[in-house]
Amino acid sequence: MLQERLIQTAIDQFGRFGFDGASTRAIARASGTAMSSITYHFGGKEGLYLACADYIAQKATEQNAQGYALMQQTADLDRSTAIEHCLAILDGFALTMLHPDSEGWARFIVREQQAPTEAFERLYGGMMKAPLEGFGRLLAIIRPDLPARERRALVMLMFGQALILRAGRASVCKALGVDSLGEREAKLLRSQLRANSLCILNGGNA
Repeated sequence: MLQERLIQTAIDQFGRFGFDGASTRAIARASGTAMSSITYHFGGKEGLYLACADYIAQKATEQNAQGYALMQQTADLDRSTAIEHCLAILDGFALTMLHPDSEGWARFIVREQQAPTEAFERLYGGMMKAPLEGFGRLLAIIRPDLPARERRALVMLMFGQALILRAGRASVCKALGVDSLGEREAKLLRSQLRANSLCILNGGNA
């Protein structure tokens, strides 16, 4: 489908060169179509950029659908089950960060994190807000001792453990002495993420 091909190409180009540096001519050429296709389908460069944000939010939500479902199941949940839900959610997010598709997404998202535009609002509303709030509700069951503001900070930092697997990929590989993350490294990192998170959820007691 031409629209999706344009979006996927644009995510890569915008992620590598930014909004100003990316060329619609180059995006169209790499997509095997004319520049007029961008105007026809998206109204221009800005429309294409926002469509990229919407696409990333949609695909990330689809990939993490199971985790999002767990965040909704908080009614009458006991503490141990809430902990397992949190661990499963974080593992699912880690798998997304380890997946090749997230490479281009990460470049795009990191640029928006550093210099937010309307695209960031779409990313946050489409793929971040609900999961962060849902995880926070689970955390409230597990760590009722924490004030709400501290819980929100903890949510961000816990997800950050998995985010580093993509946003800090070069450093992770360097630290592990490998050129890329294979199954062995992924298993190790996911196992350590679970152990770290379990310790945090238990207030420092593994």
